Amino acid sequence: MAASVIGVIGGSGLYDLPGLVDATWTRVDSPWGTPSDELLIGTIGGNKLVFLPRHGRGHRIPPSEIDYRANIDALKRAGVTDLVSISAVGSYREDLAPGTFVLIDQFVDRTVARASSFFGTGCVGHVGFGHPVSPGLMDRLKVAALAEDIDVRRGGTYVCMEGPQFSTLAESLWYKSAGFDVIGMTNMPEAKLAREAELPYATVAMVTDYDCWHPSEDHVDVASVIKVVYDNADKARRLIARFAHDFPAEHPPCPIGSDRALDHALMTAHDKRDPALLAKLDAVAGRVLNKVRP
Repeated sequence: MAASVIGVIGGSGLYDLPGLVDATWTRVDSPWGTPSDELLIGTIGGNKLVFLPRHGRGHRIPPSEIDYRANIDALKRAGVTDLVSISAVGSYREDLAPGTFVLIDQFVDRTVARASSFFGTGCVGHVGFGHPVSPGLMDRLKVAALAEDIDVRRGGTYVCMEGPQFSTLAESLWYKSAGFDVIGMTNMPEAKLAREAELPYATVAMVTDYDCWHPSEDHVDVASVIKVVYDNADKARRLIARFAHDFPAEHPPCPIGSDRALDHALMTAHDKRDPALLAKLDAVAGRVLNKVRP
């Protein structure tokens, strides 16, 4: 079994994780483009942790311009085996009030302008995505939250919009009527690409607002969102630090096989594969590229 390397994608409030030692910012290049930033690599409780600021330090990059492929590829090249996303979201449920943490287990992708796959002409791949989140990671995050006396709800559907504008009232009412739980701008195609890279993935969604459907709440504004994010930063840091500290030293197999998602995913015959694309896929799909398809 491989040693566990915990990847975390999140915002500025997570730079200073309790117990993170020997941390250094390290540049990792990717053939897919430019990652959002350097990777902060250190250890917690003997486990290696790799942190990537999703929007770059100083929040430089808007959701639609994040190079999600470069980010996931860089994390894979850094040896990450399990990936946790920390994301701010709006809520469509009265009981998921601002300040609540939600462990997402489903996604609805409403983005339109983002590259959503590592595969393409010259190497076609199809991964299963019916269950996009690793239940093993969700279980461990829930245990870590309980240990830190943090209220985390397990389960919920995250609808990902393109942004960068917030929803119209009509959109907000539509998504609420569809039964979605929260809305954000960043977890797609991040979760899809993590699956293609065979990285078990989980999202901790931090509710910052009620979008604009709530009759007693005004429309969303950046100032109120930032205030809730910073109010919850300490809880997020403690949650991730505890999760990383207690994580097994050896990567535990994903209960739904996320870490072997490419076992039967590649469709293109060996003699029809594009060498240039294969070269770019060395980190993401290197485990299976040399297998002969029956």
